[in-house]
Amino acid sequence: MILLTKLTHCLEDYLEAIYIIGTKKRVVRVKEIAEFLDVKTPSVVDAMSKLSEKNLINHEKYGYLNLSEEGLRIAKNIYKKHRQIYRFLKEVLGMDAETSENDACGLEHHMSKNSMDKMVKLMEYLDSNPENYSKWLKNFNDFAAKKK
Repeated sequence: MILLTKLTHCLEDYLEAIYIIGTKKRVVRVKEIAEFLDVKTPSVVDAMSKLSEKNLINHEKYGYLNLSEEGLRIAKNIYKKHRQIYRFLKEVLGMDAETSENDACGLEHHMSKNSMDKMVKLMEYLDSNPENYSKWLKNFNDFAAKKK
């Protein structure tokens, strides 16, 4: 199934939250999503209704929820982009973990697909070449330190 309507940044965040919580717990509840995203429960309920209408989640009123097959596919993709941006900021640019996490949340929604694809490819390339990665990273960090 191809998703015809583009998801808002907010709905992407909810899908990603469901995915992350679901990797740590057997079941996902509205309350856990609210805590995870630091939002009010009615906001989560509204978002779950929208995601359910798009057939991205399965949710019984006052019950557990889980991602549909399509929802899982989209959520995994969102999470992968988030993790690669985080890694780029933390490992390559040397940002601290909190800054990397906060910036990754913002960037994942505002980068063009082309830029995102290139960043993901760069990180995949670096992962495929670990011996050169550490050498390249040291050279880059030495260069960056001199340019301050």
